[in-house]
Amino acid sequence: MNHYLTLTIISDDRPGVVEKVATIVASHGGNWLESNMSRLAGKFAGILLVNVGTRQQPKLLQELGALSTEGIKIIAEPTTESDQELGEHLLLTLVGNDRPGIIGELSSILTRLDVNVEELCTNCEDAPMSSETLFKASAVISFLNSNIQREELRYELELLSDDLIVELEVLSD
Repeated sequence: MNHYLTLTIISDDRPGVVEKVATIVASHGGNWLESNMSRLAGKFAGILLVNVGTRQQPKLLQELGALSTEGIKIIAEPTTESDQELGEHLLLTLVGNDRPGIIGELSSILTRLDVNVEELCTNCEDAPMSSETLFKASAVISFLNSNIQREELRYELELLSDDLIVELEVLSD
């Protein structure tokens, strides 16, 4: 029988971190199913899903834990592989002037409207024609409540700021 594990990884950014984790996963017959990894302020951060046999799992977890002596911290959580279908998937794109609290306000609206965030990427960058900082976000979302409409979500998000550009695009399967 196989088990699914969600692994989170954090370490100083340097060559070889992914290779060390991948080698351990493969050496225990594990299958690296999907992942999302980034460099943030000199740190490497990642999350991945692996599938591993029941007998191999304890030794896999032990060897992954031993990477802490090399400054690679890994947290493993048992999980199920099933992806529930949540209905229509949308790509939400936001661009506006940056300010403290914008992510909190955004997430509050999404929670209130019963919107599930499946992926979220944010960054700040200098505006091309001014010295202001732009906030940019892109997210893959789905509605948990079929009574909520895209236009209602757009309206609520546009209330966050006069300068916020909100785009919603239906993603095809």
